[in-house]
Amino acid sequence: MSITPNQIKSALSHVEEPDLKKDLVSLNMIQDIDIQGNKVKFTVVLTTPACPLKEQIRTSCEEAIAEYVSPNLEVEVNMTANVTSLRTNNTVLPNVKNVIAIASGKGGVGKSTISANLAVALAETGAKVGLVDADIYGPSIPTMFDCETAKPGVVKDNNKNIIIPVQKYGVKLLSIGFLAAPEEAVIWRGPMASSALRQFLSDADWGKLDYLLIDLPPGTSDIHLTLVQTIPVNGAVVVTTPQKVALADAQKAIAMFKQPKIDVPILGVVENMAYFTPEELPNNKYYIFGQEGGKLLAKRNEVNFLGEIPIVQGVRESGDAGMPIVLQKNLVRYAFEEVAQEVARTLAVRNATTV
Repeated sequence: MSITPNQIKSALSHVEEPDLKKDLVSLNMIQDIDIQGNKVKFTVVLTTPACPLKEQIRTSCEEAIAEYVSPNLEVEVNMTANVTSLRTNNTVLPNVKNVIAIASGKGGVGKSTISANLAVALAETGAKVGLVDADIYGPSIPTMFDCETAKPGVVKDNNKNIIIPVQKYGVKLLSIGFLAAPEEAVIWRGPMASSALRQFLSDADWGKLDYLLIDLPPGTSDIHLTLVQTIPVNGAVVVTTPQKVALADAQKAIAMFKQPKIDVPILGVVENMAYFTPEELPNNKYYIFGQEGGKLLAKRNEVNFLGEIPIVQGVRESGDAGMPIVLQKNLVRYAFEEVAQEVARTLAVRNATTV
């Protein structure tokens, strides 16, 4: 008896998307069913290429077809993604699906390191990614991407100058560091800094992006207000370290995003410098700055805990060398990849469930 596409769809209707709690067929995630003899091929369209559950979904599809159609079929499951978005009819950045703010309550917690590695990790999955270095007074993204001497392009469009972002490691970049010499201090009043950020957002050709990450300055300032007033922000990631003083400031950052005039959803908390593991003792963890402070902060605010990043010399060295550690064969890269997957997953769930 020949197998029909309807039989395959019927079988796959028993496979539930783990986060959305609905079956793949009703979510329109099954496409291009092709049957040749005993070979069945189809595509599962995920909500993000960074989906951490793709292998679980693949296995569930194979098992469903074996159970409900035939165990003798040769099944090939292709995985692709169509990143979801809540941003519609936006005059500023109309081709950007999701804007994610990366924030911290205080400086020195590794927010830019997290931003750089998250951007590259998302790009490595096949997503189209941009990164704005909005830390006007202390830009570090040019150093972390080894493009300190790079200059953005400029093109004319109806007598208006349009900025063309720098591109490195698959990520489109803009930073005030591209416009000022590295040794020069940027001495600007708040309105000037806000104007620079506004130009990076509204006067730049970002093209089509799945994710635009904004590396915000520490604390709460004009820059934060300018961001939310200029474009809709889909969510914020708050970076902290485990010690009490950092957690207190991270709490203020969360409170800021929850204020009615800002009203940006918190995607979750990332705990950086969570523990130290010596290279010669890979199974040992030393909690230098305290333990699980980020988890407690997330729990107290009823937001996701997105993951923890250890304090490792290689993270600092890779940042100084301008090659984010997520690109290197290092165990720490997996921690960054897991955080990136969790950020993408949390955002995809929110996009799918927000009315």
